[in-house]
Amino acid sequence: MDIRDVPSWILSLDQEDVEFIKKFVMNSGSLKEIAKVYEVSYPTVRIKLDRLIEKIKLNDAAENEEFIQFIKKLSIDDRINLEEAKLIIEKYKKEKER
Repeated sequence: MDIRDVPSWILSLDQEDVEFIKKFVMNSGSLKEIAKVYEVSYPTVRIKLDRLIEKIKLNDAAENEEFIQFIKKLSIDDRINLEEAKLIIEKYKKEKER
């Protein structure tokens, strides 16, 4: 799989989130099993999952913004490289959060 094919919501996650998703999948989506793996309560795992879902939703909403679409198009058209596009988009998202 080429890096350009990786969904942006995955790239926006930190390593801890990716590990959680991996463990979630490896345990067949069982929150009870994940609670055992992390040695925490079920409600704690549920909160972690809910926060992860919100991160993904926020990223999806941001990705549909016109400016971000414009930057992506510049990258796809090889007018700017992928790393520059990521930096611009990341900076834009951080400024927008303020």
